[in-house]
Amino acid sequence: MRRFLVDRASIENVNVVQQEAELEPPPNVVNEFNPNEIVRDPVDVVKARLGTMRESGWNNFFADVQGFCVAKSILVPNMDDEIPVRGRSRAEGRTITNLHHYRAKIFYVAIDKICVEMDHRFSEGSNIILDCFSCLDPKNSFSKFDVDKLARLADIYHADFSYDDRGTIRDQLETYVLQVRRNASFSTCEDVQSLAMKMVQTEKHLVFPLVYKLIELALILPVSTASVERAFSAMKIIKSKLRNKINDVWFNDLMVCYTEREIFKSLDDIDIIRTFTAKKSRKGHLPRNFI
Repeated sequence: MRRFLVDRASIENVNVVQQEAELEPPPNVVNEFNPNEIVRDPVDVVKARLGTMRESGWNNFFADVQGFCVAKSILVPNMDDEIPVRGRSRAEGRTITNLHHYRAKIFYVAIDKICVEMDHRFSEGSNIILDCFSCLDPKNSFSKFDVDKLARLADIYHADFSYDDRGTIRDQLETYVLQVRRNASFSTCEDVQSLAMKMVQTEKHLVFPLVYKLIELALILPVSTASVERAFSAMKIIKSKLRNKINDVWFNDLMVCYTEREIFKSLDDIDIIRTFTAKKSRKGHLPRNFI
C-alpha cells in the first residue's frame, strides 16, 4: 500500500506536468528542451496543484487506493486501528492510527519530496533564463519577442558577450525584430531550431551576429545542462570513500577521463605511455621493447 501511494503520487505529478506544459515526447536532444514552451507559469501552476492535492486531495486519493486494493483482492487495513510508531521502541507504548501513518508519513512526504525536487530542477535562476529564452519564439510573428529580457541574457552570459556587445545588442534586437516580421520567409518558423536554420539560409546570422549568438545559446543549453548532470553523477562514482582526500588536480584529471571516456578509448595506450615518460626524467624507465 505504501508503494502504491508513492507511485500514484509520482503518476499524478507526471500527469499534471504533461497537462500544463502540453509537451510531446521529444524526437531528439534539441527538441527535448523547448524554451518556447517550458516557462515559469506552468511550473507555478504545477506547484499550486500539488499544494491543492496535499491540502484537500487525500479523500479522493484514498478512494482510488481502496478501489485498487479491492480489484486486486488486497486487504485494506482499518484506518482507525492503532499501530506502534515505527522507529521507536515498543516498550515506550507510543502508537498512531493507520490513517495518520499513511496520510502524514507517506502521502504528505511523497508530495513534499516531489515539490522539493521541482524547486531543485526549476530554481529561480533557471526560471529567469527560461523565461528570457522563451522570447525567441518565432510563432505568431514573434509575438513573445521582448528586447529587455533578451538583452538581460547578454548580462547573464557576460563571458560570451563583451562590454561593447552588451551596449549594442539592444539596438540590434530592435532592428532584427522589425526585419524578420516584414520578411515572409520567417513566417514559417515554428521553433528556435527552424529559426536558426532560416537565419543561416537568409544570411541574417551575418547581419545580426549577436542575436544569432543568443539563438545558439538557446540551442546548446540542453546539451550543456545534460553535461553538467552527467559530471555530477561522475563525481559520486569517482570520489568514493577510499578517495575522500583526493586533491583537486588529480580529481579533475579523473573527471576528464571519465566524462570523455569515448575519446580516450580511441587513443593508443603506447602513445599515452610515451608521452607520460617523456614529460620528465624518472628513476625507473620502461623497457625499450615495451615503448
